[in-house]
Amino acid sequence: MEFYGETPTVDLTYSDVFLVPRRSSVTSRLDVDLSPGDGSTATIPLVSANMNSVTGPRLSATLARRGGLGVLPQDMALQDLDAAIRWVKAQPAIWDTPLVLPPHATVAEASLLLPATEGYGIVVADADEPMITDVLGIVPASRLGTALPDARLGDLARGRVIAIDAHDIESARHAFDVIVAAGAETVCVVDHGRVVGTLSKRSALRSTLYRPAVDSSGRLIVAAAVGINGDVAAKAKALAAAGVDVLVVDTAHGHQEGMLRALGAVASLDLGIPIAAGNIVTADGVDDLARAGATILKVGVGPGAMCTTRMMTAVGRPQFSAVLETAEAARAHGAHVWADGGVRYPRDVALALAAGAASVMIGSWFAGTIEAPGQLQTDSDGRVYKESWGMASTKAVHDRFGRLDPYDLARKELFAEGISSSKIYLDPQRPGVEDLIDMITSGVRSSFTYAGAASVSEFRGRARVGLQSAAGYDEGKALSVSW
Repeated sequence: MEFYGETPTVDLTYSDVFLVPRRSSVTSRLDVDLSPGDGSTATIPLVSANMNSVTGPRLSATLARRGGLGVLPQDMALQDLDAAIRWVKAQPAIWDTPLVLPPHATVAEASLLLPATEGYGIVVADADEPMITDVLGIVPASRLGTALPDARLGDLARGRVIAIDAHDIESARHAFDVIVAAGAETVCVVDHGRVVGTLSKRSALRSTLYRPAVDSSGRLIVAAAVGINGDVAAKAKALAAAGVDVLVVDTAHGHQEGMLRALGAVASLDLGIPIAAGNIVTADGVDDLARAGATILKVGVGPGAMCTTRMMTAVGRPQFSAVLETAEAARAHGAHVWADGGVRYPRDVALALAAGAASVMIGSWFAGTIEAPGQLQTDSDGRVYKESWGMASTKAVHDRFGRLDPYDLARKELFAEGISSSKIYLDPQRPGVEDLIDMITSGVRSSFTYAGAASVSEFRGRARVGLQSAAGYDEGKALSVSW
């Protein structure tokens, strides 16, 4: 990356900078390879943050199916983390995971999992892993908006169940054509009579554009986080045994002795998987953590939407400059950087990659999606949302240390930071995490073509970045009113 004009003498946020177009021979966005090359098998540079309100098994599987990586949070009990990892590994890499509900489930119950939107369907069957003969029908999610809340799904599941055999599908394009010919919104995918997935036209189309992130056995990849306290090595070994593909050693202040001890303990296990660690914002932090065994550095202190660290403590650093410095330091160690937090638009993801990040971690942006943990809720105006909270907030502290005695828990809660509850509304146009992936990667691919780059490494070398005023940033926004 090079600056367009003088090198700045102050630290910069993403909104302080812009990309300058260059002469390009890249003719199509589809010619761009977004693989991060960070030691994982991800094929797009998007990682979901290890926050309780952001990443669970459902979002992890969906993200990996489109090439990204989900990081399960450290606050989950070890047995729950083990179960979540194994669940993700058991999900189909090509088909969508079927959402199966029993005939007696009501529309109100289904609406806690899906909004009334097109492109999703509910398989109605008594068994959790049904045979196609057990399926009463598929209820389109859009039907939930017109049926009474107490209506039973079994009564709404009318008509012939359309199914395609997994072995008969020659390609994702072929699957798309089959669905169009069938005139169905969602179809079941079966293998020897067992329902192994579902497909819609949109999901079949996405399969032509994305490569799933899979391990050597063809299973979806997933990461998990551990803290720096307790028997970190034992927990790391247990997660590796469950099949985790990337281990994230995580704490708010990553450049500390406790992190270095934890990293050394995990690295000495020689688990054969990438180890991410953070959070840090300086080259010194990179040097110490990389020497202790980290192969990926998680960079960012205070830029997150749910984070109040900078206002409470004055600690942190503008994210663009933090990524720029740490990425350069990481390259000297053969390590990589994940830019954690601060992205509000696809442009910010592109700028993080230009600064040298291999991947970009996304938190609150993904929290307001169908696949994020938690049930869908509806406000008094009928708008659908999910609850989100910061990982240093009172709510997160209570979840993390809830088993402490009341006195010790009260001491922990006294020094909590961050937002304990926030409504993250689902975008009616982009309610699912895949919709956001489409928007983000479309913008990033275009950024690459403007720079004349066909890969993440080329983009890093060819990106030309300029400084702008606040007015310059505002000029780039679309008008929210008519002329």
